[in-house]
Amino acid sequence: GSGGEGRQDGGRDGRQDSGRGEPKTLWGSSEPRPPASGSGQPSPQQRTETLGFYESDRGRKKKRSLSDLSLLRFISAELTRGYFLEHNEAKYTERRERVYTCMRIPKELEKLMFFGIFLCLDAFLYVFTLLPLRVFLAMFRFITLPCYGLRDRRLLQPAQVCDMLKGVILVICYFMMHYVDYSMMYHLIRGQSVIKLYIIYNMLEVADRLISSFGQDILDALYWTATEPKERKRAHIGVIPHFFMAVLYVFLHAILIMVQATTLNVAFNSHNKSLLTIMMSNNFVEIKGSVFKKFEKNNLFQMSNSDIKERFTNYVLLLIVCLRNMEQFSWNPDHLWVLFPDVCMVVASEIAVDIVKHAFITKFNDITADVYSEYRASLAFDLVSSRQKNAYTDYSDSVSRRMGFIPLPLAVLLIRVVTSSIKVQGVLAYVCVVLFYCGLISLKVLNSIVLLGKSCQYVKEAKMEEKLFNPVLTATPGKPAGKQQGTFKSTQGISTDENGSSSVTNQPVHQKENMPSLLVTSNSDQFLTTPDGEEKDISQDSSELKHRSAKKDLLEIDRFTICGNRID
Repeated sequence: GSGGEGRQDGGRDGRQDSGRGEPKTLWGSSEPRPPASGSGQPSPQQRTETLGFYESDRGRKKKRSLSDLSLLRFISAELTRGYFLEHNEAKYTERRERVYTCMRIPKELEKLMFFGIFLCLDAFLYVFTLLPLRVFLAMFRFITLPCYGLRDRRLLQPAQVCDMLKGVILVICYFMMHYVDYSMMYHLIRGQSVIKLYIIYNMLEVADRLISSFGQDILDALYWTATEPKERKRAHIGVIPHFFMAVLYVFLHAILIMVQATTLNVAFNSHNKSLLTIMMSNNFVEIKGSVFKKFEKNNLFQMSNSDIKERFTNYVLLLIVCLRNMEQFSWNPDHLWVLFPDVCMVVASEIAVDIVKHAFITKFNDITADVYSEYRASLAFDLVSSRQKNAYTDYSDSVSRRMGFIPLPLAVLLIRVVTSSIKVQGVLAYVCVVLFYCGLISLKVLNSIVLLGKSCQYVKEAKMEEKLFNPVLTATPGKPAGKQQGTFKSTQGISTDENGSSSVTNQPVHQKENMPSLLVTSNSDQFLTTPDGEEKDISQDSSELKHRSAKKDLLEIDRFTICGNRID
């Protein structure tokens, strides 16, 4: 019995000596024993670091008592401990790049805004300058058509039909706007309280976006119904109903913009600037609704187009407000300096809100500042492609679809305000009007030339020029199109001359029905894709197409395309 107990105790002691009973550190972790032989202190690699100090040999052999821990040693450890940022170099490099990206956002964003605003200006000036001349040429062709005979089955070219419809809509809506009393509307809005005007202004902004999305569809439906080949089976309600729908839309949208301008005019003329301040603070609410959402590249492209359209529209609204105020003060130049601070306040708030919004969106979604160069190249490609042969849309309509900017209602309102504010009397006044019109034409031509040159430069920098000169035939239903690396299929059939160059000034050539079409069939307004990678086969399974539909390319995205993580 006693011998067995002794053997058991000896076994326990032996197991302790074998390594399980080694002395513990302060935190209870086992440490290897120091070497038995050798002189000098052990190397730092062999000693345990605790609270910034290396344990001595004596501390490694037995536990430190609690009396060794003191407040002084803790404070000393806190004051002398160090760290090295280079141990996580990738993390801190990424943070520095984010800061540099935020610093680049204002410059890149304003370059895109500057280019986009001049695109909107070009489409807007087109309504006042070249559209009347094109309508005159279309009417001249229609009148003199019996003298030349019917060379083809079309009385007018499709572009001429669209120009005639735009001109008639403008004239009808202009005369309809004479029945809207601007003065009565101004006093009616001025009699409302501040909070009501704030709510009205917000409702008008939402209504403008909604009616713009539906209005461009109405105009496109009218243009296609009027120019659709007659050989096809009729699948529409007729040109006349579509025409009346378009006239009603332009008239209602013009009234909506007039109410917006009137509300802004009331804010300018209020005795205290609290109303104007509240209305401008509404822009900062936009930051809250946009910054903390997930944005992809396509969603940010839509937002950028919307900001361009909104900023240009605000500039036109400010012009209308200044015209109305200058008329009330008998065109006194001194009153213009009274309005100047408020105008600067509106413009500065728009710029500041756009910069802050885009800076944080790119930061939270890890989007580089170079994406704005891609957006600018996509807008430039629209301008260049609209000058090609067989272009399927006018550039002003392309701007409307891409940015949501529809120039017809805004042009109707501006013509109405200018004609009511400026009285033309006498021969000299009419001479001034003619000179002013010639100046507008010169500005339009100069703006178009500069934009076309800059657009060609942006397209070349983005390496998208081969898509303008390399048409790709549409794949037959039984034969899928092959993969291409580095080249992308075009939705526009670009006809080239014998030497391979493509003209940007010739009229589009109507393709006969028995000729193979060079246009890639699509269900919506699709444009050429940007070089984001190798293009997929056209003939894939429907499930794969559905899975891939969320990843749209920039040139397929317009203002009203639903993209991102929403329902496509």
